[in-house]
Amino acid sequence: MSERVPAPGDLALIEALVNTLDIETDTDELDTAAGRAPFGLTEPELPAARELRESLRATLLAHAGHPAHRETTPLGELLSRAPLLIAIDPADGTASLRPAAEAPLLSRVAAAIAQSLVSGTWLRLKACEAPTCHWAYYDRSPAGRGRWCSMAVCGARAKMRRYRAK
Repeated sequence: MSERVPAPGDLALIEALVNTLDIETDTDELDTAAGRAPFGLTEPELPAARELRESLRATLLAHAGHPAHRETTPLGELLSRAPLLIAIDPADGTASLRPAAEAPLLSRVAAAIAQSLVSGTWLRLKACEAPTCHWAYYDRSPAGRGRWCSMAVCGARAKMRRYRAK
């Protein structure tokens, strides 16, 4: 949908997961093996991955000041199940959170959110305002007030609807 540059660092994982569902065309990339591969998902893990995706989407909508698109499990509740480890770099002593064991998707998402909280980028990851879109994007606007995944598509449609309504 969007021509935007992917979100920075580990937030790209979250952005990519949320964007596996194209609401406008009702196409879910997780339905295919190729779509599941980047996330290391197997068929039995799909219900949990979809639940996580929609909880993330609801949170990203909230980041942009929009109401949730449907009832979801609270993201904090899902993330409380994610095993994380504190990793200390022996060379310089820096610490970071890392997914435990084989890095299941939930733990990778939790680690990405934790890192983005430290860097201050978490609230910049948003979901598009357009009800037929809700695509995840990283808001690079100076004021952090972006509303659409793409000004050329969703933003233009919204502005045209407002203009026609007048």
